[in-house]
Amino acid sequence: MKTPLVFAPAATRPFAERMVAALGVSLAPLEEREFEGGEHKTRPLVSVRGRAVFVVQSLSGDAAGSANDRLCRLLFFIAGLKDGGALTVTACLPYLCYARKDRRTKERDPVTLRYVAQLLEAVGTDRVIALDAHNLAAFENAFRCPVDHLEAVPMMARHLAQALGPESVTVVSPDFGGAKRAQRLQDLLAIHAQRDIGFALHEKRRSSGIVSGDLLVGPVAGCHVVIFDDLISGGSTILRAVQACREAGASRVDACATHGVFLPEARRLLGPEGPDQLIVTDSILPTRLVPAAGQRAPVVLPASGLFAEAVRRIVSGGSVVDLRELEPAKG
Repeated sequence: MKTPLVFAPAATRPFAERMVAALGVSLAPLEEREFEGGEHKTRPLVSVRGRAVFVVQSLSGDAAGSANDRLCRLLFFIAGLKDGGALTVTACLPYLCYARKDRRTKERDPVTLRYVAQLLEAVGTDRVIALDAHNLAAFENAFRCPVDHLEAVPMMARHLAQALGPESVTVVSPDFGGAKRAQRLQDLLAIHAQRDIGFALHEKRRSSGIVSGDLLVGPVAGCHVVIFDDLISGGSTILRAVQACREAGASRVDACATHGVFLPEARRLLGPEGPDQLIVTDSILPTRLVPAAGQRAPVVLPASGLFAEAVRRIVSGGSVVDLRELEPAKG
């Protein structure tokens, strides 16, 4: 198979440039044009006939464009690539929009994740690579085309292990639904730090947008606490967990999440009520979370190497399943 072609719209170009640098290739050229009324066109500037093509697009919204806009651009571009004779097209999605809407929580609710999957498949997407989907089982069940699920947990564990002090360490899930995710970090952190790591759960209930629950179960007093979640939006879940851990006697409270969606109110995370350190990946650059004078900026870990290694293995016929256990290529 020829060297893969990797395309990236402007919105995700910085991430994609780090990704292709790890792959040892260059981004394939494309043209993006804007038309009146918000219409647009994206086309490859090289032939894609008979080629394995990868399109990198983080489906998050910001001031430059909504998640809906970026999804639409991705769909049209993939359809054009298939019309142009691409052998295969793989969508590389550092952030998958609507992943949280994976089930019906109220009567007549839409299951939007499934609809996004159907849209991607309808335009001819052959494969999807995503990073830390909100619910792994729901993500895998939503798609009929092959999917690869990447995890930021090993990268988080390596980073955290390098800065641990002598005190006991506990990983905290900020809600019951994220328990397995947090236990995964607990296990890998124990391996990298070569020591026992505790585990705790914080209760969270959400109804009509109101969050409640104050139960905290597990060893926290005197511990360096690491709260781990898949994403941070408004920050209320993390802030409640931070407060509960401090009230329970934690000596230090850090917070980690793969995706920093960061609504405006998430600025509270950088204030005194927020964690001592906030860690996210570059699946969504934290442009909405600019620290004020004296505040500590979030630590941003690069996930581009994970995607580069996944692409390398797909092209060579290797397995992506065990990628999460290994050191990814540097991005």
